[in-house]
Formats: sequence, structure tokens, C-alpha cells
Amino acid sequence: MASMTIRNLSDDIKRRLRIQAAEHGHSMEEEARIILRAALIEHTPPINLARAIHDRFAPLGGVDLDIPPREPMRDPPRFG
Repeated sequence: MASMTIRNLSDDIKRRLRIQAAEHGHSMEEEARIILRAALIEHTPPINLARAIHDRFAPLGGVDLDIPPREPMRDPPRFG
């Protein structure tokens, strides 16, 4: 697995990460991995846009529409 060093992290951010990690019972490194994983998963574009749209709106329920009957087709125009 890869590793990385984060430089120029403010003292406040480090303190908040340490506190959040302690609240969740994780080390600071594990908490940072969880945060990065969640941030990157949220911004991954959907593989199938139609499925993503369906999954987003399906819990809201569907709509029943009354579809009017079609009228008979007219004859095509004659040119010439």
C-alpha cells in the first residue's frame, strides 16, 4: 500500500482530526483514511447515468399519467 505525508496542515485541523478520531475510536491515520475514502467515493461519477437518476428518484414514487388515445394518422401530402 502507498503512504503519504501531509505538510502544512494547520494546528487546528490536526487537533480536530485527533478529537474526531478519538470520538470514533480510531487512530488519526485511520480517521484520515476514512475521510479521504468517503470524500472520493462521493465524487466518483456514476457509471450509468440513467441508473443513477432512477436510484435517486425511485424512493419518491412514480406518477401515473393518463395517456390520451392516438388519433388516426392523416394521409401524407402530395408534392408535384
